[in-house]
Amino acid sequence: MIRILGTIFAGLFGLAFGSFLNVCLSRWPAGESVVKPRSHCRQCHRTLTWWENVPLVSWLALRGRCRTCRAWIGWRYPLVELAVGCLLAIVAWRSYNAFFPLEFAAGMMFLVWVLIGLAVLDAEHLWLPDAITLPSIALGFAWWFFQGKQIGWALGIPPTPWEDAEEAGKRLLAILTAAGLVLLIRWVYWLIRRREGVGLGDAKLMALLAAWLGLPGALLAFVVGVVLGAFVALGQLAVPATRNQSERWAMGKLPLGTFLCIGGIVSSLWGQTILAAYQRWAGF
Repeated sequence: MIRILGTIFAGLFGLAFGSFLNVCLSRWPAGESVVKPRSHCRQCHRTLTWWENVPLVSWLALRGRCRTCRAWIGWRYPLVELAVGCLLAIVAWRSYNAFFPLEFAAGMMFLVWVLIGLAVLDAEHLWLPDAITLPSIALGFAWWFFQGKQIGWALGIPPTPWEDAEEAGKRLLAILTAAGLVLLIRWVYWLIRRREGVGLGDAKLMALLAAWLGLPGALLAFVVGVVLGAFVALGQLAVPATRNQSERWAMGKLPLGTFLCIGGIVSSLWGQTILAAYQRWAGF
């Protein structure tokens, strides 16, 4: 019963934070404050009433349109709220089942929230802001270090400073390796095409994933993201209108960061299961 109630609370909590994330996603690219002014219609600028701000429910009640000017609100708002709510509920359910400490679940919830935000920003604006990725890398490293210390305390085996330094060095190497993978791809693409194909933001995003998930988790996220991106590219090529404009399609840009974020969410929630299944299949 406690597990069910905790999952429901996490889902409702996620809906609320999904609503706040929508505010951030709408205002950050425009350089606006996320605090002032109050929530308003982006077209007629009318301040919204409290019942127009209820996550998911308000969008459904208003049928996706402003009550005053009838401007289309957009599918992004309910989808982000629903995604954050569902994923936070999944984290809460799985954390209780695995007896993970509360700090672990809180960290995973924060990571999922950040990855959803970055996925939308890259999909809509091809933008992975340093103001999000760089602090998240530092926070992920600190969160991982604290989790390791907590495990040592629980087992009654206090690590020595040398062991702490060694583990921290390994995690920093994982972060640099993950970022270096994208930088290598970026360099090779430039040698072949003589133009930029992968942004530096994608390298910082890979570093973020390695800080939170370790190198295996980040590489799994990379594989999932690349496969998703390939399917999307092939799907676009299959559309007749796009296929007839092959040169324009070849010069188009896909939001790699969006696919990496989706891969990161998959890796954070089911990465251990996927990697264990792969090791059994490969005979490791």
